[in-house]
Amino acid sequence: MTELRDLGRELAGFRLRLLAAGLMVLIGFGLLVARLVHLQVLRHDELSTRAESNRIAVLPVAPNRGLILDRNGVVLASNYAAYTLEITPSRVEDLEATIDALAEVVSIEPRDRKRLRRLREDGRSFDSLPIRTRLSDEEVARFTAQRFRFPGVDLQARLFRSYPFGEVGSHVLGYIGRINPAEQAAIEDGEDAANYRGTDYIGKLGIEQKYETELHGITGFEQVETSAGGRPVRRLRAGAPTPGQTVHLSIDIKLQALVEQLFGDRRGALVAIDPGSGEVLAFVSKPTFDPNLFVDGIDSESWKALNEDIDKPLLNRALRGTYPPGSTFKPFMAIAALHSGKRAADTVIHDTLSFTFGGRVFKSPENERGGMMDMRRSIVESSNVYYYSLANEMGVDLIHEQLGPLGFGRKTEIDLLGEVTGLLPSTDWKRRAYKRPEQQKWYAGETISLGIGQGYNNFTMLQMASATATLISGGQRFRPRLVREIEDVVTRETRRTASDALPPLAFKPEHVRVIREALHGVTLEGTSRAAFAGAPYASGGKTGTSQAVGLRQGEKYNASKVEEHRRDHSLYMAFGPLEAPAVALAVIVENAGFGSTSAAPIARRVLDYVVSGRYPSEEDIAAVRQGAATAPIGVPRRAVDVPVSPVLPGALALGGVSP
Repeated sequence: MTELRDLGRELAGFRLRLLAAGLMVLIGFGLLVARLVHLQVLRHDELSTRAESNRIAVLPVAPNRGLILDRNGVVLASNYAAYTLEITPSRVEDLEATIDALAEVVSIEPRDRKRLRRLREDGRSFDSLPIRTRLSDEEVARFTAQRFRFPGVDLQARLFRSYPFGEVGSHVLGYIGRINPAEQAAIEDGEDAANYRGTDYIGKLGIEQKYETELHGITGFEQVETSAGGRPVRRLRAGAPTPGQTVHLSIDIKLQALVEQLFGDRRGALVAIDPGSGEVLAFVSKPTFDPNLFVDGIDSESWKALNEDIDKPLLNRALRGTYPPGSTFKPFMAIAALHSGKRAADTVIHDTLSFTFGGRVFKSPENERGGMMDMRRSIVESSNVYYYSLANEMGVDLIHEQLGPLGFGRKTEIDLLGEVTGLLPSTDWKRRAYKRPEQQKWYAGETISLGIGQGYNNFTMLQMASATATLISGGQRFRPRLVREIEDVVTRETRRTASDALPPLAFKPEHVRVIREALHGVTLEGTSRAAFAGAPYASGGKTGTSQAVGLRQGEKYNASKVEEHRRDHSLYMAFGPLEAPAVALAVIVENAGFGSTSAAPIARRVLDYVVSGRYPSEEDIAAVRQGAATAPIGVPRRAVDVPVSPVLPGALALGGVSP
């Protein structure tokens, strides 16, 4: 039987199916074209940039850190290149196993492992972390030959900071160390964040910290083509980094080293200033520390030794150590009396070796001669009664008003961070310092000890040296400065950073002449005559011995029965030469006793060097260093020494070092 087919109907169905297929093809091609347009046209810039970034990496290039030089061009801080072995933890499957295997190729100490662990715990945002720094050439060769065994471990050429004089001047220079999380956060929040990409280190103390911006330089970049594995294939272009600027200090490193030698193992501080410019010639704090320990991360043992040392080697005593000035305060009390009109230079006071106030007796040291004292003789003989009575006549607020402009109890604004203010008391200060009403009251008896540099008085050696420079220059004032000039290593242009001249104090020349002549008399016939015997120049100075701890009424001081850290401090302030002073200084030797025995001999050698260009012999240095050790212990104290001051109602015995 023959099947009958409806050709027309079949043809219509075929055409319908063909049309549907065509539409589907068209829609498919339309979607493809639309997607291509979206990718190739609308998102072209975005995707092109992303693709390029996958192929090209922009790497920061850290600049060379600027040099630090002394006033004579001697290099105090420089850089050197060395290889560092670094690990990228994210690219290492088993970190401990990798380190163990590396230890078979190069030397890896336990401290290296601890440092890596600490950096990881700090959450460092670095691509790689150092496991070993400053590899030798032999170690570099050994690792390079077996590099294929250690994916995620690479050699990097790094610059390291070097302090060629080690501990000398460490409190001035400071040091650099790895950027910690707090510093990293501060950098990222600041305007200079981009400049610190690729930088691992930053200045921590001293000049390194204060002049970080000038020393750091400007970060460069390298644009490199990378392989699929992320390794550089070729460099496309680069922008060279700009080295940091060279910082020239006013410090004479030879003088700095001399003073540190003279101190030996003793604690203390010395600041020497050019009174005609405010430039600091020496800025000494003893004991010191080696800044090279911090360059690639100090180990825990060294840090513990420094941090727990009873002598506090990390404390910058010249900047942050505050001390009662003792009798070195008397010349400043004298100029305040003359300037305020409270006492004339020829006014005579009968020194009976004791001063009674409010029923309490303030005694002078044993063996003090006493007698009739005008202002000159009061300084030469270091009369305590003269200044007890003067302080009583002036009162605490007038003392504060007259001596505050000399810089006592105020920051000098030297170009270092961390300076403390010290304390020059006043009635207003005491009201603000204490909470209870009976503590806030200023007792008239508290004023008496201020006249001889005791009581609440506490100043830094920087303040003492600056005040001495102002006094002997007739009231001319400068902000002390450690940096003389900054040199651009690219253009060789220098920018002078001269000390800022402050408005002068209106001291009368005849008043200044009285004080200078009296201070000169101290070196001829007073308490420092032995230290300055035979000096080929004329100078002036004043010894002082201040209490490190307060003593109660009737209690006698005997150094042989007191712990070494509680004995009296030895001080000296000086200037020279007499007619045209080139240097003014203040020095303290902690717990060393008489100012004439320990502090004055150090000052003499500084003046010898600055004024006469004489450098002491090794034997002379050794003799000065033994000054405190050979000083008599427990014998009656001479006129320069501090008497036992009674503890008055509401009084607070202050002394020693304030951190």
